[in-house]
Formats: sequence, structure tokens, C-alpha cells
Amino acid sequence: MMRRQIDVLVVGAGPAGLAAASLLAATGARVEVLEREQRAGGVPRHCAHRGFGDRPRTLTGPAYARLLADAARWAGADVRTGVTALDWAGPRTLTTVGPQGAETLAARAVVLATGARERPRAARLVPGTRPAGVYTTGELQQAVHLYGQHIGTRAVIVGAEDVSHAAADTVRAAGAAVVALVTELPRAPAHLARTLDARLRHRTPLLTGTTVTELLGHGRLSGVRVRHRDGRTATLPCDTVVFTGDFVPDHELARRGGLTLDPATRGPAVDGALRTSRPGVFAVGSVLHAVESAATAAREGAHAATAVRDWLAGTTGTAGTTENSGNTGNTGRGAEGDADWPSGVPLIAAPPLLRVTPNRVTPNRVTPADRLPYILRTAIPLTRPVLYVTQDGRPLHRERFLLTTALPHRPLTLTARWAHRVDPGGGPVRVTVA
Repeated sequence: MMRRQIDVLVVGAGPAGLAAASLLAATGARVEVLEREQRAGGVPRHCAHRGFGDRPRTLTGPAYARLLADAARWAGADVRTGVTALDWAGPRTLTTVGPQGAETLAARAVVLATGARERPRAARLVPGTRPAGVYTTGELQQAVHLYGQHIGTRAVIVGAEDVSHAAADTVRAAGAAVVALVTELPRAPAHLARTLDARLRHRTPLLTGTTVTELLGHGRLSGVRVRHRDGRTATLPCDTVVFTGDFVPDHELARRGGLTLDPATRGPAVDGALRTSRPGVFAVGSVLHAVESAATAAREGAHAATAVRDWLAGTTGTAGTTENSGNTGNTGRGAEGDADWPSGVPLIAAPPLLRVTPNRVTPNRVTPADRLPYILRTAIPLTRPVLYVTQDGRPLHRERFLLTTALPHRPLTLTARWAHRVDPGGGPVRVTVA
């Protein structure tokens, strides 16, 4: 098996990974980006709608993906597609397989940008037959926008988030009709403009408080059975169903590496500099919080690049120096530098808040690279919420959102100005809402 040594290995060529690679390669570091798909760019590659890029965000998803991939290559990063990272062979060493065969890559720093995936029908435990015509949003968009496949004539969209409306637009672009958008939530979670557009312009019913209980049909889907909040059941005739939303981090590589996972996000636990529990390993993008916008992922990639540069600048040797005794095959910092890696104090979001990212605080290491704002999600609507940050009953911060109504499936941002007040030897920091 061929073995090579580099400065930075980025796993995943979505917006987060490409943004990090661009900035790191521009400093002269030897950066390689691995992408298991045949093209770089991540999810935006098959999102044909506009709304990507910097303001006024007029780019389509494919154009945005090309822009990021080109920027990384122009900066000097080696973006390799069709290559899969299989497992860890050391603290910062990964075994890979691609068109050129198996390979082992040893790096001074690793950035995990493996993204997220939608849970399919089986993972959602929806019973019924196993007919053709069942998609997730990603499968639908790839079928329509990348491969020009025929998907059917009548589709039910399971979900009513912004991504659900994007799936509905894809269905219409394929020449099919949208029978209905179906959500278990008591109210539509998408922005009001999108909900009104679906109802008024497209005449698409939006069924709230409604659950898909069974898929019907043999060979090809013939309909879905639904149950309304009052207990009534009905059958919606259709030949296509699209399960949208319900994203989970693609954290398999982090799990196999023994990285600490946050129980709320199910992604790697990270501090404000996006450092994981393993020295020299960082995580960015939707693997941390499934799922935020492409712009958020790209900002995190750029933010992590600063912390990676700091880590590389503090290395005790060159890229060709063995990390420590033994056959780890890694490069960069030695055992002394690894011991200096901060562990962080856990940050917990209390109900009705669902999660917070980052979810570790390193108060003794609060530098500009650590001041990433915290992103929260809530389980219920919160009108003009007040957030309290405490540790062991001691108040650290209070933040009021006078003009904001926090809604499920939309981010709420908390400043990081209080992080230096955390006691590194104290208990978990808690974020509560009133």
C-alpha cells in the first residue's frame, strides 16, 4: 500500500471542506481534499435553485459548487474525487481507496468535513411495501438535475421545511405535480413566504399535524396512507414520495476514530476553534449540526482554517518528522504538543432547546480563533426569547432577542463573548431559555 505525508488532509469536498482547503493552501501548506463522489462541491452540486454565494446570493447551487472547487484548486489544494477515506491508521493517518488503489495518508492536521445525510424511509420506520418511486431529497435532486431521469407524475412530499419546498420545486421541474406537503408538526416550519407561495401560486395543499403511516403499491408506488391529528385516516394517490429533512451527521469516520461525539448533535464534539477531542483533528460543516446552510458551512471552514494554521505553526518538527515513538506514522506535533490540546468544558442546551454548536468551551484558550458564535435549535416556537448561560449556578451571560421569534428548523445565534468567564475546572456550562 502506497504511503504519503502531507500537511493537511481534508475529508469531504463540500462548502466547509473547500473553504478550509482554499485558505490553508493559500498559506503554502500541502493540502489534499478527498471526496468520495465523482465531483467536488457537496450538496449544492444538485441544488438547481438560486440563493447561494455571498450577497445578494444570486448563484445556483452548481455554480456555487464550481466556484468553491475552482478556488481551492487555484489556491493550490489537490482536490481528489472518487476517493473514500476508510479508516484511521494512527492519530492523524487515514487509509483511503480510489481510482489509483489503496493508499495511506499521514497528515499534520486533519479536517473532517463529511457532511450529513437525510434519513431514508427505512430509518424512519414507515411500514408498507417496497415499491419504486421512493426518494430522499438528495436522491431526487440527483436523479432530476444530474441524470435527467423520469421520476413519475404525482408526488407527495414528506416534510414542510425549506428543503421540502426545494424538493417540491424539483418535482415540478421534472414535469410532475405535487399532491401535497405533509408534516407532523402543528404549523408549517418553513419561512412564511415559501408556505404562501406553495399554497397560493402552486395550489399545493400543506397538511400539518399529519403523519405518513404506510406506503402502498407493488412494483410502483400507488399511494401513501396518512393519519391526521384528529385520528382520521386517508389515502393520497401518488406514484412518487419524497422524504425530506430529518438530517443526521455523517459521523462514521469520527466514530471509528474514537472521537468524542456530542449526544445532542450526534456529530463530533468541538470547541469554538472547531477542535475535536483528538489533537490535530478538526471538524467543520454539517457533520457538526445536521443541517445548516451552505453559507454557514463555508464560514465554519474558513474559521477552522485559522485554528489549523495555529496548530501547524506550533508544530515541533517538519512534515517529514515522525510524530512520536512507535509506528503511528503521523507527522507534526510530538507527544508534548498533543498534551497541550485543550479538552474543553461541555456546553449543554437545556429543553426546549435541542442542541448547540460548538458544544465545548476552552476558556483558557479563548483567542480570535475560538470566538465562533454558537448556533442553537429549538423544539418549539419561542417569542422574544431570553437566553441564560450558567455554570454550576453561576450566571455567565444573558442575551435577549427582542425582535426575534425562534422557530423549529431555524437557527438561533448566541454570541461567544462570555466564553472567557467559564471555569475550566467547573461543571458543564448550560444554556437555558426563558
